[in-house]
This record gives sequence, structure tokens and C-alpha cells, in this order.
Amino acid sequence: MNEQRDRTPALRRRNLLKGTGVAAVAAAAAGGGVAAAQNDTAGVTLRWLGTNAWEFTTETATVLIDPWVSRFPTGAYTDGGADPETRIEVHEDVIDEHLPKADTILVTHGHWDHIADVPYLAGRTGATVLGTETHLNLMRAMGAPEGQLSQVAGGELYQFDGYTVEVFRSSHSASGEHKRITFGGTLPGEVPQRPKKIKDLVEGGSLTYLIDFGGVSFFNMGSASFHEHEIAGIRPTVLFLQPGGGHTPRFVERALEATGFPPYVVASHWDDFDRPLTEPAVKGGDWEALRDRVAAASPDTEFLLIDHLESHEF
Repeated sequence: MNEQRDRTPALRRRNLLKGTGVAAVAAAAAGGGVAAAQNDTAGVTLRWLGTNAWEFTTETATVLIDPWVSRFPTGAYTDGGADPETRIEVHEDVIDEHLPKADTILVTHGHWDHIADVPYLAGRTGATVLGTETHLNLMRAMGAPEGQLSQVAGGELYQFDGYTVEVFRSSHSASGEHKRITFGGTLPGEVPQRPKKIKDLVEGGSLTYLIDFGGVSFFNMGSASFHEHEIAGIRPTVLFLQPGGGHTPRFVERALEATGFPPYVVASHWDDFDRPLTEPAVKGGDWEALRDRVAAASPDTEFLLIDHLESHEF
């Protein structure tokens, strides 16, 4: 008989210095070793800015996914959920403090906690912004520079300086008895009136992204759903997963299978984003259940839990 595996999840929650931009690599968890083998080659620093906001930094480039740091309160994790009448706030001082530069910004969907800070950030940094027609129309209405907006729909593969970005069609996770997408809908064609409330920032189609830096690659889904046939066969180093997906059958297990049981899973979008970014993350989603599902389905995968403004080097 085969020797029984130790299915204890390889979890590291590291207490790193915040705001330094680069952090020392922690020792590999027991039974691991993949981290040590890959950390010396690619030179990519991953930093979490809460929600699904991630920063990827190399010596020559900075890539951002869903960079939202204004974190104005909406009641998202209260019993009543986010108040659709909440007015959109863009805290430019907070954005300037935490997001000093960007070359490419990737938008997974149009909800406020993914897109609201992008127009200001794009204008300040000159970054190329990828998103659907709806995402770009919303950002145009919020003052994003037209010349920096790149419309994608899934299927695109773009070469940037030192990395590639591949775009995949996806779907947002649904909730409630009737499996509805919160603030669903699209805004094709003409640019709408400037969004004022979070209900005005509709989902607008969802995208997933594979960012490949040559020695290490990252696959990010902005919500707890995906199109399995779209991504079958990709083999990222790092898969980002979030709690949720109650209406998505075997969300975690199928995502791991489709991506070849990657060396790492990083927990994303699990914090209560009404709370300050400068304080340790407070759980909004059940990352422990996510960890346990990853461990059961892919025992050789290392599960990483990174805190607000902490970094991990690959």
C-alpha cells in the first residue's frame, strides 16, 4: 500500500515589516521545498493591498490587479450586505501612499472594490489599463485617460517589458436563493454618466489573468467562479483563490485541477474591507475552510496567507 500522506496544510502567515516593499523569504514549511527551489530565480515581489488588490514588482516593472485601497465603508460584511446607495469615494492621498507606481493595471470586473481607484491611479502613473468595454466605459466616466485604456474580452495574449499577460473570459460568483450577481449588468456603447454610488459600478463581465514573468507565473480570479474550459491546461506557479463560491460546484477543487495543482495557492479577497488597510486584516471570508479544501485536494500545494501590505518574494 502507498504510504499515507501528511495532509496538514502548508500554511505560512508571516509577520513581515509593513511598507518596506520587499520582505525576506520565510523558511519553507515542513514537507515543502518548492518555495526554496523557485524563490531565487524569478525575482518577483508580491504584495497584498487588501481585497483582490495585488502588486507584482520586478526590477523593471510594476503590475497591479484590481488596485482598490480607498476602502470607504459600505457594510459589505454586515448582515445586510453592502448598501447600494453608498457614495463612491476616491481617497487620492491613500492611493498615493500605497501605490506609488504602475506600468500595467488589470481589472477583473467593475464592482467598486475592484475598479473605483483605477481612473485616478491610471492618470497619475500613465499605466496601461486592461478591461472589458463596460469596465472601460465606467472608467471613462470617472476621468480615466482614453489613450491608456485597452479593451479586452478574453483570448488576448500581450507582451509587455519583461512579462506577458494572457486574458481569459470568466464569470462572477452568484449569491442568494436565485443565484444573482450583485450589481450585475453591462454598459456597452456610449459612456454613461459619472458613477456616484456603488450600485452604479456594475460587474460588466468578468476576466481572469495569467501574468508570466518568465520564471514564475500568477493566475488571478477576481471572484469565486471561472470558466473551466477556458483555463484548462495552464500551469501557473501561483493560483489566487478566495473564500466563497457557494453556487459554484467544487470551485476550489476544479480550479486546482484545471491549473495542474500549482505549487502555491495564495488566499485573496478574504478580509473585511471596511477595516483599515494599515491594520492587520480582519477576516471577512472563511480562509480556514479554503485552506482545508486546498490541503485535501492538493496536499503538495503550499497555502500562503499574506497580511495587509506584506510581501512575499518568488
